Amino acid sequence: MKLNLQKPLVIFDLETTGLDLVKDRVIQLSYIKVYPDGHEERGDELLNPEKNIEPIITQLTGISNEDVADKPTFRQLAKKFEEVFAGSDIAGFNSNHFDVPLLAEEFLRAGIDFDFSKARLIDACTIFKKMERRNLASAYKFYCGRKMEDDFEAHRADQDTEATYRVLMGELDKYAPGANEDEEKVLENDMQQLADFSKTNDNVDFAGRIIWAEVNGVKTEVFNFGKHKGLPVAQVLRTDPGYYSWILAGDFTYNTKQVLTRIRLREAQK
Repeated sequence: MKLNLQKPLVIFDLETTGLDLVKDRVIQLSYIKVYPDGHEERGDELLNPEKNIEPIITQLTGISNEDVADKPTFRQLAKKFEEVFAGSDIAGFNSNHFDVPLLAEEFLRAGIDFDFSKARLIDACTIFKKMERRNLASAYKFYCGRKMEDDFEAHRADQDTEATYRVLMGELDKYAPGANEDEEKVLENDMQQLADFSKTNDNVDFAGRIIWAEVNGVKTEVFNFGKHKGLPVAQVLRTDPGYYSWILAGDFTYNTKQVLTRIRLREAQK
């Protein structure tokens, strides 16, 4: 099935030094960029994280400190990555929960304010979990009819990216209108519907420190942690302005600080 695209779709995957959005860094970024005319571009970069890669990560990914010692840093390739993702929708496997938030952090550390709100974020993992509730290997076997270990080397971003691409195409084939007897299991070949279906929360920032909630019948940004949990962000910024400074100086993601700053600037202009 050919993807029904109005603009390019970048399917990507990261390998990282760990799972901490604040402290960990990317060691491999791989992508497939699919254009509306069906043309595809592939890219794969090993990156120097400027920190130690622990043995457990090397065991999982096969990427060691020696492998990345002479590789460029994310900052050095940030402009290139910005050009790849700019103007595109973005897809991955569990990407809305990890890869996109960590990519946002890396961009901000490199001084690039990439606006992810302009991209539709499609998560093949979320689609799969809602439809079948398995992992990538099971998804590959289910949708592609083969064992992933027969076709790919596990825990490598370029391999997982290729597998994710094939899984997404398989999902669209399986859940195409008229292809499934279960009327509830239907997905249109439409990037907006796939992005909407990939959403699992109402986060304003990727880390979920600020979320959307209804307050007095109005959808509003509220804090989702700490002493002001459940209170509108705009209200807290007025009544406890020091809270803003505390967050900016604290161990929070750059994206959380960025979102909070945007809200603060918006409220100041009212």
